[in-house]
Amino acid sequence: MDRIDPKLLETAQAAYTDVHLFIDGAWCAGSKGRTIPVLNPATGAPIATVARAEIADLDRALAAADRGFKQWRKVAAFDRYKIMRKAGELLRARAEGIALLMSMENGKPLIDAKMETLAAADLIDWFAEEGRRAYGRIVPARADGIHQLVFKEPVGPVAAFTPWNFPINQVVRKLSGALAAGCSIIIKAPEETPASPAQLVQAFVDAGVPAGVVNLVYGVPSEISEYLIPHPVIRKITFTGSTPVGKQLAALAGLHMKRITMELGGHAPAIVFEDANVERAAKLLAGAKFRNAGQVCVSPTRLLVQEKVYEQFVTTFVAAAKKFKVGSGIEAGVQMGPLANERRVISMEALVADALKHGAKIATGGKRMSGPGFDGGFFFEPTVLTDVPLSARIMNEEPFGPVVPISTFKDFDDVVAEANRLPWGLAAYAYTSSLKTAGAIGAAFESGMVSINHHGLALPEIPFGGIKDSGFGSEGGSEAIEAYLNTKMITQMGL
Repeated sequence: MDRIDPKLLETAQAAYTDVHLFIDGAWCAGSKGRTIPVLNPATGAPIATVARAEIADLDRALAAADRGFKQWRKVAAFDRYKIMRKAGELLRARAEGIALLMSMENGKPLIDAKMETLAAADLIDWFAEEGRRAYGRIVPARADGIHQLVFKEPVGPVAAFTPWNFPINQVVRKLSGALAAGCSIIIKAPEETPASPAQLVQAFVDAGVPAGVVNLVYGVPSEISEYLIPHPVIRKITFTGSTPVGKQLAALAGLHMKRITMELGGHAPAIVFEDANVERAAKLLAGAKFRNAGQVCVSPTRLLVQEKVYEQFVTTFVAAAKKFKVGSGIEAGVQMGPLANERRVISMEALVADALKHGAKIATGGKRMSGPGFDGGFFFEPTVLTDVPLSARIMNEEPFGPVVPISTFKDFDDVVAEANRLPWGLAAYAYTSSLKTAGAIGAAFESGMVSINHHGLALPEIPFGGIKDSGFGSEGGSEAIEAYLNTKMITQMGL
């Protein structure tokens, strides 16, 4: 493994400074001055701190969001559009520097971090355009002299809660949807990866978003969510994260009749039929599985391969997995970085041990990486398990890491039953050369998103969201902005 360029490391360390809260148009420390350490997952060493919000800080953010909403909702959609487009351009211009910060705090390769930043700018552009097209309508009346008008109005101040695996992508969908609709927002961004979302917010500030419209806090997640969600100022909740936490937050929001968008966990089946291009399927699935070290909600996590091509697929997939260059995200040529934290490594070790206990075999990988360049970091080998029974935990729990089971199936009905067996329904994949099979499996999947013969999810213009225990609502496509709008009907008769 290549060593880190000392000059690049020095540049990165100098660029990564302590991160503050952003409340009512100003960057600030928490009211008690408390901070949380930020670790570099490639080394396990602290690189900076992030300010910890207290209740007093949340109260200031709520008051600011209330004022900001009253101002921002009156800004014309076209003018909101211009400010948002400017924020997108600023993000593009700053992508190199932001990517370096993201790689330092998240571990993902620089090229992936830059792609995430540039994709965020595209998302901003998309939502800016959608804000200009949040049309109402005129409903034909049943009698002369009556006008029935339908208006779309911003729902109000939003509380957004985002995870660490995509520090900018998960924030920008919520932030852009809210601003395009005319809402203000309080973002509770991830403490593990605070610098890149802070840079996203800075781009909006520099683009001219008024004070109070965008607020950014960090702290103890449970304290912040339990205070913000019930608060009367907040009218809308949006959360990306695990299903158990999502259910708790949705229940709390329900007690207070708050509108919700929930993008939760998954355990995506990826089916390879015997008539598929097996070599292509194996290589594409390997790339998708080990992207961001498997810490992706739509990652293909259960590979189901028809018996006739099983051996060929496993051989090709394992060869692709072995070629992944693992290391610090700021190293040249690295394709997979470390896991986010020590907890993820321990979780991978437990899943592998459990699978082996149930009779599975390791085709490649299976353990934590150590030695020069890896010591202190949270690295785990790209791991492929075969002969994994359904009783193994990894067949029933979202792994969220670089470990993947490959199983066989006999016929269409059997694989559909397995694909839909679990309570999640976020993403699903299939490979086949038959249009008939493609149509049938697309209809049979119980999933909010289905991709066949390629991996085409998460584009700005298409819906992004799940069903069942994977959540509620969409964070992409024309559906996304609807969650931030109220529908008001006015019927009026002339005098």
